[in-house]
Amino acid sequence: METQNLTLLNEFVLMGITNHPELHAPLFGLFLIIYMISVVGNLGMIILTKVDSSLQTPMYFFLRHLAFTDLGYSTTVGPKMLVNFVVARNTISYYFCAIQLAFFLVFIVSEIFILSAMSYDRYVAICNPLLYPVIMSQRICQLLVTIPYLYSTFVSLLVTIKIFNLSFCGYNVISHFYCDSIPLLSLLCSDTHEIETIILILAGFDLISSLLIVLVSYLLILGSILRMNSAEGRHKAFSTCGSHLTVVIVFYGTLIFMYVQPKSSHSFDSDKMASIFYTLVIPMLNPLIYSLRNKDVKCALQRVWKKLYNLFS
Repeated sequence: METQNLTLLNEFVLMGITNHPELHAPLFGLFLIIYMISVVGNLGMIILTKVDSSLQTPMYFFLRHLAFTDLGYSTTVGPKMLVNFVVARNTISYYFCAIQLAFFLVFIVSEIFILSAMSYDRYVAICNPLLYPVIMSQRICQLLVTIPYLYSTFVSLLVTIKIFNLSFCGYNVISHFYCDSIPLLSLLCSDTHEIETIILILAGFDLISSLLIVLVSYLLILGSILRMNSAEGRHKAFSTCGSHLTVVIVFYGTLIFMYVQPKSSHSFDSDKMASIFYTLVIPMLNPLIYSLRNKDVKCALQRVWKKLYNLFS
């Protein structure tokens, strides 16, 4: 039955962002600009934190991996979405749809736990500064990003294989602009109770556990800052974690809006807007937030520009 299904269903039709053809050209231009800023910003952050000697610290190690995951899931979704604005038929092949879902889950789940690792890093830096080099050793930092990558790969393969091993009905129109797990479930003819339960448990665990780490870390940071006698010390501590806190609020706020609101209040339009925000807008904002609010990054960028200028002048 499933072999027959695979033979018959060789592509999906993506509904895209809008049904109004007159909006395709301006939206293509807008999202192309957003995606290009995202690519340049995140790629620049990866290179900058790799080559500049002053940025060889745990904080920027995690920032490099945050930029990598941002670049990963925006590239998984962005180029295909842009192509669909200019082609006559908005389709995606069966196997490319599975690949897109798998890579998207790898990068988005990794980002959730890398943000948690960054909050723990800020907690240690502010609350235990003398022990910081010992606690946040290179081995621990590598472990704190390796575990999320391995776990997200497991989650991605489990969900993707489960969904694409089930039988799809003849109707192949996905009510979204990329292959996401929830829209795909509505196209299945098989019993979806098991995969829905798996997705619910995994999503709940990922969101709650990572958010709990962030909240506990920042509560401890806040307590430590309030106990400081120096106003300058408090300001420095706040500025140390300000960029990360901004990124966390924007990212988790969007995810909570997307997945925690009651099912009755869900609409495809609001879900699409939320998806656009965390797949394209947030990856563009993150490097901007860290570069504009971070003195070390700005100084490192100036040093790199000077080196390049001297090299080519």
